[in-house]
Amino acid sequence: MLRSRLRNLPCQRPSACSVPAPDLLHEDVNTEINESLEDIFEASRTHLFPDNPRLYLGGPGEQLLYNTCWGDLTVMVPTYPSLSDQHLEENDIKLTEKDGQPDQVNQARKLFAHYLWNGALVVAEGVEDAYSNSGEANPKQEEAREIWQVEGESVLELGAGAALPSLICALAKAATVVATDHPVSPALGGAITFNMDHNLRNRPELATAHVSTHPHEWGLFSDSFSQQNQSAFTRIIATDCFWLHSQHENLARSLQWFLAPGGKVWVVSELYVGRQVVAGFFETVLGMGFEIESISERDLAAYMDCGIEIRREWVPGRESDDSESWRRWCVVAILKWDARF
Repeated sequence: MLRSRLRNLPCQRPSACSVPAPDLLHEDVNTEINESLEDIFEASRTHLFPDNPRLYLGGPGEQLLYNTCWGDLTVMVPTYPSLSDQHLEENDIKLTEKDGQPDQVNQARKLFAHYLWNGALVVAEGVEDAYSNSGEANPKQEEAREIWQVEGESVLELGAGAALPSLICALAKAATVVATDHPVSPALGGAITFNMDHNLRNRPELATAHVSTHPHEWGLFSDSFSQQNQSAFTRIIATDCFWLHSQHENLARSLQWFLAPGGKVWVVSELYVGRQVVAGFFETVLGMGFEIESISERDLAAYMDCGIEIRREWVPGRESDDSESWRRWCVVAILKWDARF
């Protein structure tokens, strides 16, 4: 189950600034768990409070141990985004400003890019289950494989953060895996690089995918990566990256640009951003030529606590929604290109 797979490693939280990739890549990571009382409490939190699951796990720069069929993976959570002059100079980044203030996209990433969100866990577990249960023939497993199978696929993750879904796709025999995040995100040189290199380097017999990371700002395609990869990906991952309504169209344009003919987009969003915000994203993509192949709401608390998958119909508005409800449910949707466009 989602949360029972995760444990905090002894605190190795770096400073708020991005940690240089070479230091991370050669750091010896201690995977022996010496759990404090706080760690034990966090691991048991969903059992103690089953109706109120946490929206995320791990703080900025922390390392987590994630149990999989391939063994334990060490997952670094991105550090708190730093827009220091040094970081900008190293990445040749110039921030746009509005009314003398950094633009809202960069400001929002300071708040949301530095945690491991539940949406990423939903995708990671779905892909792993489809891979590990490939020999089973029951209808439920067949449905899961139809949705989450990645063997031989080319996979792109947008707004990747820790890039856990990308890492799992690489281990599940995807042909190509590309993790992207906003150009100013320290995750690109820190967490993503560490998570891919450390975990795949230790499993060379399993890591057969061509794996890479690239900066990408939604809706902009003049860079060489975008120009070389138009219509290149058969699976695109977009999880918990819908909080800014003003960026919905740009995100949809990136989906349009990178999705291969016949490809699919995995959309997973918790409802903490507001049901209307998520509904607004679906309205945007439908208006830009996508269709929704499937969509439902999943009970995160039941899935995390007992491994029971409880679904209900997605609706843009629910009168019964309250603070407990939007913590408990997430939306899982599959998008594809509408052949009429």
